[in-house]
Amino acid sequence: MADKKKKEKEPEKEESVEAVTATARYVRISARKMRLVADIVRGKQIADAQAALTFSTRAAARVISKVVASAVANAENNHDLSGDDLFISSIYVNEGPTLKRYRPRAMGRAGQIRKRSSHVTVTLAPRKEG
Repeated sequence: MADKKKKEKEPEKEESVEAVTATARYVRISARKMRLVADIVRGKQIADAQAALTFSTRAAARVISKVVASAVANAENNHDLSGDDLFISSIYVNEGPTLKRYRPRAMGRAGQIRKRSSHVTVTLAPRKEG
């Protein structure tokens, strides 16, 4: 009876990786500023995106460059993909938690200071040939 319930092993299927992601969370730059840089590299090949980020003067460019490099490393090490064949299929920036601080103002009042943060997610996909 045990033989009847014995399951045959199915042949292993080659996994087709659709997307590889990397995320940076709690980055102390506002989401609005990060989105300006993210819009520059969306849809580009990795080499073009890294070149654009290298020569950008914005502080968010360094953070996004690191996240893109991390996503490429994930693709190469975890999914056996070549970094040259990838492009940024999606990149989005969400708001993180806001630290609220107060500063003394005139006539005994307190002015609120919002220290905003953001979460960056980069998704890479292999370029479809054809």
